[in-house]
Amino acid sequence: MAALDEAIVKRVLPHSMEAEQSVIGSMIMDAQAIVIASEIISGEDFYNKQYGVVFETMVEQHNSGKPVDIVTLQNSLKEKNVPQEVSSLEFIRDLVTNVPTSANVKSYATIVAEKSTLRKLIRLMDEIENTCYAEKEPLEDILEDTEKRVFSLVQKRNTGEFVPIRQVVMNAMDKIEMASRNKGSVTGVATGFTDLDYRT
Repeated sequence: MAALDEAIVKRVLPHSMEAEQSVIGSMIMDAQAIVIASEIISGEDFYNKQYGVVFETMVEQHNSGKPVDIVTLQNSLKEKNVPQEVSSLEFIRDLVTNVPTSANVKSYATIVAEKSTLRKLIRLMDEIENTCYAEKEPLEDILEDTEKRVFSLVQKRNTGEFVPIRQVVMNAMDKIEMASRNKGSVTGVATGFTDLDYRT
């Protein structure tokens, strides 16, 4: 209860530095972690904007087929003219050192996503509160706008169920390749009707 009261009094927006550091560190350690994390969060979900820049840089590197490691990441950050403390080897190395394991990147990214949604909800409620205090709009308009904005926030919240288009294309290419290797006439599920199998 004391911790809750302290959070309310200090009015610090919800965030988890440990989770944010662990996401970035995991992504440097393991390329697969980049794919997993980018399905759940984006750079704007980070409370620490420096981590957001590092995240976006790694995703860009990975999506363009470039390797992501401490040296290549530092080089890309320097090209973006980010502050020296962000592009330094020490800063990047510390992110890797603080990660217990890259195997839990999905859990770390989920924490970052949840904290981000809480911050967005707080900002939204502040705007709605200000609109209510101003009393310049009809109540029905305020209620309708509130409903739309809350619904939009819920819709935008990532569930991690979608698959990146790159993965969809690779899966389709694999299926096409498997079908071309099939020497039989049926590349799908046989129906038992030869003519129908041939036509489909």
